[in-house]
Amino acid sequence: MRVTKMYAPTLREVPSEAEIASHQLLLRAGFMRKSTNGMYTYLPLAWRVIKKIEAIIREEMDNKGAQEIMMPIMQPAEIWQESGRWGAYGAEMIRLKDRHGHEYCLGPTHEEMVTTVVKNDVRSYRQLPLNLYQIQDKFRDERRPRFGLMRSRDFIMKDAYSFDRDEAGLEESYQEMYDAYTKIFTRCGLNFRPVEADSGAIGGSGSHEFMVLAESGEAEIVYCSACDYAADVEKAELHTISAPEEAELPMEKVVTPDCKTIADVCAYLQAPVDHSMKAVAFQSEKGLILCFVRGDHEVNEIKVINTVGVSEVEMAEPELLAKAGTVGGYMGPVGMDPKKVIIVVDQSVMQMHNICCGANEEGYHYINVNPGRDFTPTYVADIRLMAEGDPCPHCGAAVKKARGIEVGQVFKLFTKYSQAMHATYLDENGKEQPMVMGCYGIGVGRTMAAAVEQNNDKDGMIWPAAIAPYHVLVVPVNVKDEASNAKAEEIYQTLQKAGLEVVIDDRKERPGVKFKDADLIGYPLRVVVGPKTLTTGELEVKVRRTGEVKMLPLDSDYASALKEMLHSL
Repeated sequence: MRVTKMYAPTLREVPSEAEIASHQLLLRAGFMRKSTNGMYTYLPLAWRVIKKIEAIIREEMDNKGAQEIMMPIMQPAEIWQESGRWGAYGAEMIRLKDRHGHEYCLGPTHEEMVTTVVKNDVRSYRQLPLNLYQIQDKFRDERRPRFGLMRSRDFIMKDAYSFDRDEAGLEESYQEMYDAYTKIFTRCGLNFRPVEADSGAIGGSGSHEFMVLAESGEAEIVYCSACDYAADVEKAELHTISAPEEAELPMEKVVTPDCKTIADVCAYLQAPVDHSMKAVAFQSEKGLILCFVRGDHEVNEIKVINTVGVSEVEMAEPELLAKAGTVGGYMGPVGMDPKKVIIVVDQSVMQMHNICCGANEEGYHYINVNPGRDFTPTYVADIRLMAEGDPCPHCGAAVKKARGIEVGQVFKLFTKYSQAMHATYLDENGKEQPMVMGCYGIGVGRTMAAAVEQNNDKDGMIWPAAIAPYHVLVVPVNVKDEASNAKAEEIYQTLQKAGLEVVIDDRKERPGVKFKDADLIGYPLRVVVGPKTLTTGELEVKVRRTGEVKMLPLDSDYASALKEMLHSL
């Protein structure tokens, strides 16, 4: 490829809407362009990266016996109604009608569709296990699309679905996909960690996310400093904290002027924070949810959703709080009407004694509140976020925190969809049994963006060699020197014939401009050819990742030497 023929319109300025490195650099380097909010066009350089990631995915999926198919993007409402998710999925689902008034959605995922396909053809245990996958666009109407490819409305996903006879078979399929994902992300050159995760809208009760570690990651993970435990902070399970026994004191209502935060209340009352109760209010399709954790803890929104059994929650509006008989900054469980509000209390709060909490009245708090005696929750559950230093649920050692970008997730669906949609098979005894399912997704565009987040510097992108758009850039530095330009062309042709993915920057530009674009785009190797090359008989090769410069003799097999250098990157 010649740069004069390449469609890669670079930008000198950082686009104002781009907040993170991958968004900025993929736009600046001419890899993609914004089409509308949350939707992007992949330009040739990005598409080469995407196709390389897809090729790695296909190889590893095929190695595990999965078979590639292609399902429709537009799915009929009937199959989603059959699974029970048409009304439950939420506003992210893009719904539409055809000219006959029939309802459809643009597929956010394909569990319903693939279950419909398989149940119509698979009837016997002899046809199982089965694993089908596709690589296709998905559509989700994100409330707030941002961070470029990290949270977009139209994105490329590899989604696979396994069908087994029983849970033992599912365990095998799940482990096969777990191992395949580990190989995929390793081959893509990513530093990642599999973590226990919440299943979210997909359902099921077993899941792992594959997180690329990066400071810009939206997700927070916790991992043990001693064992191999790791989890998404939303999933991390916490043991109940037991409080020392105390004699119960009489509950008392006290004045707390201008004390709307835990810190203010505890300072005013000179009370320890571990004797206080923090409140967070959500609104949901089931109404107002008041959540309570210890004053020095934080509420885990996902755990609340799972506990109450709602599809999503939002922070409650003041009008809704007033209607329920409470007020922001002074919320508490005492005296709340269970017909008007759902009260969810963290399991550790139920072990506390003589607690300080809001009195549901501006400027007042209760002290010496005791669970059981003074209030009865609707739900008691683990609803707090794990914090750095908390004990590992497996070995008890202190956990640490890191940020990550989710690039893949594997789920154990069990019979969630097969029972609802009557996807059954006949076992050895001729008895009808539900198929046991798993599903497995990889965000292809996200994987590309995550690679940039993890591999960049002040000058641009630093691609892992396996997924770089091109491997080598040949740079003729003196456009007026015919001899060195001819040598650059010869080297370019030699590298092409050797099977290297090579670009020659044949523009009539200054060397500085060419070098700047080379670093921005992130070619793993840069070969500089100029008059000095002819006098010394050596090629100057710069390694983008390390900045190291190596000299290769012109009369050597420099193509093989460059291949060896790429293998080490």
